[in-house]
Amino acid sequence: MALTDLEVRKLKPKSKEYYCADGNGLFLRVYSSGKKAWTLRYVFQKEQKRMTLGKYPAVSLPMVREKQALALRDVEKGIDPAEKAKKAQNQRLLEPTFNDLLEEFWTLELSKSPTAAERRRLVVKDALPSWKKRKVNTITRRDAVLLLDKVRERAPITANRLQGVLVRMMNFASERGVIEFSPLAGMRRTKETARSRVLGEWKKEKSDFTEIKNFWAGMDLENTEIDIYRLTKLALKAILLTGQRPGEVTNMRWDHIRGAWWEIPAEARKNNEENRVPICPMMEAVIGQAKIYSSDSEYVFRSTHTEGRPITVRALTRAIARHSKEIGIEEAFTSHDLRRTVRTGLAAVGVSDIVAEKVLGHKLQGLLAVYNQYPYDEEKQQALMAWERWLQSILELTSTAGKVISMGDYKHE
Repeated sequence: MALTDLEVRKLKPKSKEYYCADGNGLFLRVYSSGKKAWTLRYVFQKEQKRMTLGKYPAVSLPMVREKQALALRDVEKGIDPAEKAKKAQNQRLLEPTFNDLLEEFWTLELSKSPTAAERRRLVVKDALPSWKKRKVNTITRRDAVLLLDKVRERAPITANRLQGVLVRMMNFASERGVIEFSPLAGMRRTKETARSRVLGEWKKEKSDFTEIKNFWAGMDLENTEIDIYRLTKLALKAILLTGQRPGEVTNMRWDHIRGAWWEIPAEARKNNEENRVPICPMMEAVIGQAKIYSSDSEYVFRSTHTEGRPITVRALTRAIARHSKEIGIEEAFTSHDLRRTVRTGLAAVGVSDIVAEKVLGHKLQGLLAVYNQYPYDEEKQQALMAWERWLQSILELTSTAGKVISMGDYKHE
């Protein structure tokens, strides 16, 4: 008797795999693991053959019967359906779709990038809906221009970021022999205006650090009026305390913490160079609070949505966008603006440019990058201690790191 959908759903695994017949050579194979797959047995040129028609439930009972009918029709025409399916698969490998290319690009290259998840998200959101089933060799430069123009109307910066990923994908396709030449070669990005947003007014004649005070108060875990996930609050605090990139902070792992240092490995950084970040008292307190919520995770700032993953930079962005005015900050800002605030503050407390750049993990430029291999560990520690002491002074916190330093001509209100 033919199977019913209810019977297929109710089939349970046994100690050994087994088959259930549906008729005309169609069987459902039930594995001991619980997985199920459709198998068609047929005779072609007096030889017993079989082929897989898909996995259940991705391929439903009505769908597999359609596949069965087409396969048996091929047999009647003198065509081996298994060989036909194999040739079709080989053709797909020779002429992959954009979705096929994305998976190959992800596996062999993109997944190894520190910003892999965000770059993939850009493609999935804005390119995949239009190009998913398109053969890569049919995608033209004009197609890309129109796609990017559409994104640029909504978000100019996002369009530039997406363009960067697509250019690299098409270069990758050329290198892998999918296409001969990239249709996006030489495509220029739209000029971006460099952001200059920092929290606070850093003017010697009249400084005002109300925004920093309001930000810190909003990120207080005891401040339940600001309804932000606690580990998101702590991650945002960590950016303001260390000046590291938001993505480096959210991906912070417990095994990166070694004594009084947070050692960010090269593969987790944008410039592929390790950075040793001193853990000063206020940052140590943040890590201690995070441990309450994520001690059983490999990540310091664990995600509540995805098991075994950290919170994302997008989560930080959403939290700021939703609550900035509620916190008391009227002008829009981003998590990266906190990093810029730290760099500005380091200059204000008298830290040299070289040391400040080393704190942020920037590469030194020119001959300095070649000849100056000094690690600046002690100087970085002194710099971040000075920054923490200054924060304690404007936040009116009890100092945990010695005497509060003077800000010279900077007088906060």
